[in-house]
Amino acid sequence: MLSWLRVWTVLLLGALIPAGRPRLYTNRWAVRIPGGPGAADRVADKYGFLNMGQIGNLEDHYHFLHHRTMKRSTLSSRGNHSLIAMETSVKWVQQQMILHRKKRDRQSANFNDPKWEKMWYIHCDQNCLTDMNIKGAWNKGYTGKGVVVSILDDGIERQHPDLKQNYDSRASWDFNTGDPDPTPRYDATNENKHGTRCAGVVAAAANNSHCMVGIAYNARVGGVRMLDGDMTDMLEAQSLSLQQNYIDIYSSSWGPDDDGKTVDGPGPLAHMALENGIRKGRKGRGSIFVWASGNGGRNKDHCSCDGYTNSIYTISVSSTTQSGLKPWYLEECASTLATTYSSGDNLVTVGHCPSTVRGVLLTISGTS
Repeated sequence: MLSWLRVWTVLLLGALIPAGRPRLYTNRWAVRIPGGPGAADRVADKYGFLNMGQIGNLEDHYHFLHHRTMKRSTLSSRGNHSLIAMETSVKWVQQQMILHRKKRDRQSANFNDPKWEKMWYIHCDQNCLTDMNIKGAWNKGYTGKGVVVSILDDGIERQHPDLKQNYDSRASWDFNTGDPDPTPRYDATNENKHGTRCAGVVAAAANNSHCMVGIAYNARVGGVRMLDGDMTDMLEAQSLSLQQNYIDIYSSSWGPDDDGKTVDGPGPLAHMALENGIRKGRKGRGSIFVWASGNGGRNKDHCSCDGYTNSIYTISVSSTTQSGLKPWYLEECASTLATTYSSGDNLVTVGHCPSTVRGVLLTISGTS
């Protein structure tokens, strides 16, 4: 018989599934088995699973794959392998479901970088209302040196001329295809550019005569490609716990639908990864998780209904217009800890900069 803890887990997970969306189950399971990899292997073999290894840095939690189960199904798995929940050594098990996560981007000192003069939010004249005192921070030596940031998104162009100088392979991984290269997938829609733009705002190299200057132009920046495929609780946990003692800041500009009716948030594994990060990350100093608060203002969405921005483990960042007013897409809630300018006010990103890499690949693929 399932324990009450497992029953409550099922009930809570059910409450987090947005109304109107069919559940889609995968052929992957997250399993908690104390006793080390050997114990996990024995349970996997007994029930016909393949143990794919530990989930991120979550101790005793393993990724099980069942090849004879459909990759996607509207029904939870049945059969002898589902009896794994009855195994005494199994403390918790969860068949992974497809999660819906949306990118949060609006549709839509002196340097030799050509776009520098257009970066009004940095070099505004004294007493200007839009000044963020970024130059003041730079003058005190705060330029990002010694800091490692990873952009959790749809990948980043590691060879982009404004990014390759600061690109950090140790802070990068492609969880959509399972390899170290987070380069986005290029296609005719050109939709996988969000992560690259975020990376440019953070850490575009300065004084390289190419395009723009990042806010932390001496920081190291990596990318996690995770939003260009099926999303699961396990995949989010792996992304949020990548290189926990090496990456300082994890930047996430995505979340549940901003439709004004979806209440959703981290699953048990992602929640555990966030908690482990703030307790153990950065060699005990605590990982920093930065989250965009959402763009659902038009739909009267509220970021308190978003379990990522409303988490005690994250720093929720909202937006303002150039004139200091609330933009139409703004979501309001008490969890907002910082506000900054957004792309709707002509912020310069690497999206405004030529990329030889993207141009060549789109041309080769016939989509330019």
